[in-house]
Amino acid sequence: MSAPIVQGWCPGAHRPMTSGDGLVVRVRPRLARLEAQQVLGLCALAERFGNGTIDLTNRANLQLRGVQEKDHRSLLVELAELGLLDAEPGIEMRRNMLVTPLYKAHDRTARLAQELIDRLGELPALPAKFGFAIDAGPQRLLASDSADIRLETGTDILILRADGAETGKPVDESNAIDDLIALARWFSEHSSDEVRRMAQVVARRDLPDIWQGVHPAPIGRPLQPGESALGPLFGAAFGQLPARALKELMEASDASALRVTPWRLFLLEGGAAISAPGFVTDGTDPILSTDACAGAPLCPQAQVTTREIARALATRVPGSLHVSGCVKGCARKAPADITLVGQNGRFDLVKQGRAGDEPLQRGLTEKTLMTMEFT
Repeated sequence: MSAPIVQGWCPGAHRPMTSGDGLVVRVRPRLARLEAQQVLGLCALAERFGNGTIDLTNRANLQLRGVQEKDHRSLLVELAELGLLDAEPGIEMRRNMLVTPLYKAHDRTARLAQELIDRLGELPALPAKFGFAIDAGPQRLLASDSADIRLETGTDILILRADGAETGKPVDESNAIDDLIALARWFSEHSSDEVRRMAQVVARRDLPDIWQGVHPAPIGRPLQPGESALGPLFGAAFGQLPARALKELMEASDASALRVTPWRLFLLEGGAAISAPGFVTDGTDPILSTDACAGAPLCPQAQVTTREIARALATRVPGSLHVSGCVKGCARKAPADITLVGQNGRFDLVKQGRAGDEPLQRGLTEKTLMTMEFT
C-alpha cells in the first residue's frame, strides 16, 4: 500500500479538491457568520449539487461534498449570488482566518477581522495553509486552534503573537493590522519550501524582541451546547450538518444568522432554544469528543470506513477517540486517548497519540474492537 498523499493546500470554492465521491467545495464564511438566507441557500445547494450534508471543518469553514465536475461552474454562480464567493481566487486563499464566535456587531473583534479582510491584498505571498486568528474577545477561545499569527487578548491589552512564541507584542487597535502585515512579511523573508508554518520558523530562528514581551490572557472556558447571550449553541457529530435538518432548525428557531466555530459547534444568532433532532444538545455527549474523517469510500486514501465504528465505540472509550481512515489523521491533529488508524481494511491502535504514531497493536478487526476494553 502506497503512502497517503499529503496535500499542501486546503480546498476552496474556486479550487475544489477531488475526493472519492466527487469534488469537495469549501465556503469560508466572513467573520464566521452567515445570514439566515445564506444558510437556507447553502442548504439548498447541498441537496441540489452535493450529497445533502454540509461539513463544518476545524477551520470553521463549511464544505459541500459530492459535487460533480460538470456542476462546479453552476455552483460557483449560485454561491456568488448568495454572497459566499470571493471574486478573486487569490483573495479566497488568503482569507484563511479564525474569528472568536462570541463577538458583538462592530466590537473590537469584528472591526479587526473586517480590517484584515479589507487589507488581505497587502499581505506578502504566504503558504496555502498559513492562517490568522482574531481572538480579541473578553476571553481567549482559539489558543488551541491552528493559526500562524494571532491577535489576542492579553491582560488589559491587545497583543500580536507569532505562533510558537510564548509572548507577543502589545498593539493598539489603530496599528494592529499594520503590525500583523509586518509580522507576515518577516515570516515570508525567513520561510522556505520546507519550513512553511510560523511555529517552524520560530523554532529555527530567533524571533526579534520587537515581537515578544507580553503574555496572553489565560485561556477561557470552552464553549458547550446550550444557551449563550447571542443565541443557542448546538453540536454536530463529526462536524456533519444534514442540510434538511439545518434548514428546518433555522426556520423553526427564527434565527437571524448562523455562526460557525472550529469545535463542531454552531450558534443560531437570535434564535430560540428549541429541540434539534439530528444535532447534539448535551455537552457531555461523548460524540463531541469523538473525531472521525470521512473514511472509505468517500476519501480515496482511506483504507477503512470510519464513522460507523466511531459512533459504536464513542460510549465505550473513556476520554477522546479518533478514528482515522489512514495515517494522515486529517480529522484530529492533537493526540487522542485512543486513536484507531486504518491499514488494509483493519485498524491499528494508538494510545495517547496521533494517527501517525507507532501503534501498540496492529491488524485489529471491527469485531475485535467491539469486544475490547479500552482502559
